[in-house]
Amino acid sequence: MDLTQLEMFNAVAETGSITAAAQRVHRVPSNLTTRIRQLEEDLGVELFIRENQRLRLAPAGHSFLAYSKRILELVAEAREVVSGDEPQGIFSLGSLESTAAVRIPDVLAMFNQRYPKIQFDLATGPSGTMIDGVLEGTLSAAFVDGPVAHPSLEGMPVYREEMMIVAHAGHEEIRRAQQVNGASIYAFRANCSYRRHFESWFQADHAMPGKIHEMESYHGMLACVIAGAGLAMMPKRMLESMPGSHQVQAWPLGEKWRWINTWLIWRRGAKTRQLEAFTELLPRCE
Repeated sequence: MDLTQLEMFNAVAETGSITAAAQRVHRVPSNLTTRIRQLEEDLGVELFIRENQRLRLAPAGHSFLAYSKRILELVAEAREVVSGDEPQGIFSLGSLESTAAVRIPDVLAMFNQRYPKIQFDLATGPSGTMIDGVLEGTLSAAFVDGPVAHPSLEGMPVYREEMMIVAHAGHEEIRRAQQVNGASIYAFRANCSYRRHFESWFQADHAMPGKIHEMESYHGMLACVIAGAGLAMMPKRMLESMPGSHQVQAWPLGEKWRWINTWLIWRRGAKTRQLEAFTELLPRCE
């Protein structure tokens, strides 16, 4: 096994095609086919499921991909350290939608200006998806609702978010969940930590939401709330940033549920130069 084989394996895993992967690594397809077969023989497992002209990762391939990416990242980091050049390479960042929208745009602009050699990529989604991305190695780091109690992860608190319950204009003040027992709510998918927080707020007061409508964006949630179709929960900074926020009523959740810290997380022991450069630009949350 060598680095060239790992680069070829990653290219095939990400494109699902020998032809497309060959173009990416500037090799002929037959060479990739041979080297991938040699890698599988060396490991004693099949890394791909071959279907017609497509390849998709086998279970062993999924496991191997995470390690392959880490090995290549460490090699790239070692080269940077030895060369003494400014940080460069790929930095894939994941983020909660609200954090990406209202917390980090200025940080990202500064980061791109200060480190032009770093290839920056941003993905957004719920905490569960972002955590999986970091664990699998597809993300270098991610902003999530924290702290995250996982032995393979470490991180730091960055932002403190005030959580608001949002209702249509004219709704009576909501002080506790019992007041809105059975109400429809709008939230992200089940692996969203904010959704779990909202459901826990109901449960702690021996109440339950009615139908939970899964949405893809805060703007969609807000539109439904404005129409009087139910309730939503979102960070105050996010709510205030959206057109239409003046058309709803909003109150902070009770003190126990009012604040959520957003953490930046990464794989334990895998803090690269790109990540160190990024964290230097972030605030620190007490």
